[in-house]
Amino acid sequence: MIYSMTGYGRAELSRGSKTVRVELRSLNSKQTDLRLRLSANFQEREAVLRKHLLERLQRGKLEVSIQLKDEATASVGVNEHMLAVYAEKLQAWQEAYHLPKGDMLQAILRLPGVVEQAETLLEEGDWELIMDAVNLAIERFLAFRQIEGKALEEDFLLRVGNIRSLLEQVAPFEAERIERVRKRLMQNLDAYLGRENVDENRFEQEVIFYLEKMDITEEKVRLAQHCDHFLDALRAEETQKGRKLGFIVQEMGREINTLGAKAYSSDIQRLVVQMKDELEKIKEQIANVL
Repeated sequence: MIYSMTGYGRAELSRGSKTVRVELRSLNSKQTDLRLRLSANFQEREAVLRKHLLERLQRGKLEVSIQLKDEATASVGVNEHMLAVYAEKLQAWQEAYHLPKGDMLQAILRLPGVVEQAETLLEEGDWELIMDAVNLAIERFLAFRQIEGKALEEDFLLRVGNIRSLLEQVAPFEAERIERVRKRLMQNLDAYLGRENVDENRFEQEVIFYLEKMDITEEKVRLAQHCDHFLDALRAEETQKGRKLGFIVQEMGREINTLGAKAYSSDIQRLVVQMKDELEKIKEQIANVL
């Protein structure tokens, strides 16, 4: 089973008058990047919370938001100083630029720093409620990642299977291309030197030399092995497989490129192009694997 690097999880738990809301999001990223959005009264616990989240979420561009509200003590206040500053500025601009008069108070109340909500203070037992909500959100987040990973796994199995099928189609064209090279060499020798001036033994040596350069047996064997290795890594128990699968895909790409360079056959080149197309689709999705 593989896990997607993208994920989403949300949880809300209440106890008495207090409610905790937790929201987790992640996008793919080469490095682990955790961004926490917390109230100021959470700061003393931030290091513990960050460590817990990194251990469970592991990798990706992570955004975590945690809110604690107490309905019993919730209150909203108005910063009168900020209101007065904004009112003075807006009135001055109205007079200077002859702006139409409107509901200035409604506009000012929407400006930052004017309306303030009192923060909920942490009490004994609140942290247990917070961690319960965090862990529930994490479970939902990981379940989301697992569902996304299942879709990725099915696509990988399809693409690797297509590459193996295309590789098997190469064999019928190998003997044909060898005979084609032999005939071309003979025709060139006849045209420029004449058959009677050709040393047959030397000619056969040159043919063997070209055939050795054209031999693609090693590339076929290694590509098949890399495909098997990819599937084995896909089925492994470890959760973080993205980097390992990426390395295997690079090796697959090298063998496919060498296969194309040594093809000397339009039919084999056509198959190689199809293999590259399948491999590119795998590369696109590898970036999303945890």
